Amino acid sequence: MAHSSIAITVQREDPVSIDGRILLDELSAMFAIISGDGGQSRFDLAEFRSANGVFYVARTALGEPVGCGALRHFDASTVELKRIYSRQCASGIGTAIVRHVEADAAGCGYRRLVLETRAVNKRAIRIYQGNGFRPIERYGASVCQLDARCFEKMLVDV
Repeated sequence: MAHSSIAITVQREDPVSIDGRILLDELSAMFAIISGDGGQSRFDLAEFRSANGVFYVARTALGEPVGCGALRHFDASTVELKRIYSRQCASGIGTAIVRHVEADAAGCGYRRLVLETRAVNKRAIRIYQGNGFRPIERYGASVCQLDARCFEKMLVDV
């Protein structure tokens, strides 16, 4: 059943939990359909179970998992958003996840968020730009990927 908006909670969870794996598998399948690459090679579960990363699950008030996301240490002042995903059962899930991880990153002393997505992922780009991210030059592994779109957001006022 589709909802226009629902109450969402976002919290840190283990990416190898049943819900974490299901959400990550759904995300990989969606990425494979829209871009031809599920992106699993760029997401090491062990990294998000260590001090280098954090994994989050978004849930409805009834505890149903409806999305996920992750942060990875990038440098002393920057974290990278990874694997942001929301099931399309309600609007606002992606924004709830992004806002929660922004606040968490700022609370940990980070001042900047970066991310990479594919040009074909218009839904994600709308969410990021709608939440104050601005385009930047491609970085890291995305430098040679012409369809990569990279963004950043400063966390000074989060």
